[in-house]
Amino acid sequence: MMKPLVSVVMITYGHEKYIEESINGVLSQVLDAEIELLISDDCSPDNTEIIVKKIIDTHPNGSWIKYIRHTENKGAIPNFAWTISQSTGKYVALCEGDDYWTDPLKLKKQVDFLERNEDYILCFHKVKILKTDGVIVEDFITKIPENYELRKTLAENSNYIHTPSVLFRNIKLNELNSLEFQNTPIGDYFLYLILTKYGKIGYLEDEMCVYRYGVGIFSSLDEFKQLKINSLLYANLYSLEKDPNIKAIFYKNLYNIISQIEHQYIVNAKLLATRRHKMIEKIYKKLKK
Repeated sequence: MMKPLVSVVMITYGHEKYIEESINGVLSQVLDAEIELLISDDCSPDNTEIIVKKIIDTHPNGSWIKYIRHTENKGAIPNFAWTISQSTGKYVALCEGDDYWTDPLKLKKQVDFLERNEDYILCFHKVKILKTDGVIVEDFITKIPENYELRKTLAENSNYIHTPSVLFRNIKLNELNSLEFQNTPIGDYFLYLILTKYGKIGYLEDEMCVYRYGVGIFSSLDEFKQLKINSLLYANLYSLEKDPNIKAIFYKNLYNIISQIEHQYIVNAKLLATRRHKMIEKIYKKLKK
């Protein structure tokens, strides 16, 4: 078998409801080159493996799939880093097991862009959002900023790149083995910030995939937990970063998040105190009767 032009990284855990659609979006790609689909199952407790193996046996492009089921749960980020390290293609595309691609020319368009633009390391594109009520809508989560192609812009803003829209050059990234990356609660944004040390970010207006809102770990968390996760993200980014200008941005972001956490704590403490006071009053009144 020839070396693939594109390796597709698909990490999965408990995605039996979605994994077939995710795989079919990859296997429908039209590209005049080899594609490998690396499905890394982190000990899913459901029927994910049965579904994957059936597709391998029955789909005309099932031979593209290299399926790995870990014997022990590695955790989302270590599994993500490990699977990227297994990629042998010139380019790597990302699609987690709960999102899916909708355009069979997605990879071709993105490969063509990176082939034409050697100073770009990564290419992403517009997405549709599938809400929890089953309705597909325009992207209401991200806003593409001016100068989106620059690393500084990516560092200053929250993540504006959806994971299933990404294709990047497969270069050796020792940072993925670092303690900081292995311990980060968010892997995709961290990965893009590592990649953009080596080139710019490209963007295509084509809507070529669907991101499931409220299914992923981060999008389903409440505000306070998201703040906690973001604080850990920026602490790890700050620790790993060497560029003093980018490091200063991470410090500022971390400081702002800690301030928000402090505010949430004060608000919740006052709320709890008020409730506690009212409860004590009720108990006191009952005791007096």
